Amino acid sequence: MTLQLENEQDIKLPFDYVKLAEMVIDEVLDTEKCPYECEVSMTLTDNQNICRINKEFRQLDKPTDVLSFPLVDFRKPVDYDMLEESGWEEYFNPETGELMLGDIVISVERAIAQAEEYGHSLRREYAFLTAHSMLHLLGYDHVKPEEAVVMENKQAAVLNNLNITREGE
Repeated sequence: MTLQLENEQDIKLPFDYVKLAEMVIDEVLDTEKCPYECEVSMTLTDNQNICRINKEFRQLDKPTDVLSFPLVDFRKPVDYDMLEESGWEEYFNPETGELMLGDIVISVERAIAQAEEYGHSLRREYAFLTAHSMLHLLGYDHVKPEEAVVMENKQAAVLNNLNITREGE
């Protein structure tokens, strides 16, 4: 897995945010049995910038915690078989052969506020937001209640597998 991570905000994080993102992304890909090497872009930003992006792409003029921009339009979550069909070659980096999954944008300011609100560490919140966004990149959603349950269970499993729990901190 290749992670391209850009930190464009000023808050110093009290953990190795690159290593943690790589661990979570790898765990999601393993859990979801992704048969490909993948490429993910991630940007850490502030509330002002994520608000601008949210307004531009979702017409919501407010900051949010995380935005996901999938490059693959999976017919259903983790439908890897479709990628073997003709016409899907464009989703693979021609230089590396990696599946280009998409972009993750996290507001560090919002993550800090949510960690305090939920009573757990910033490290756990950051890992949660990364897992959540990765599931979106793999075609999962949480619009319908039954979809939300699936995503919540998958997020919890990833964090538990990495021993990143509220109790473990």
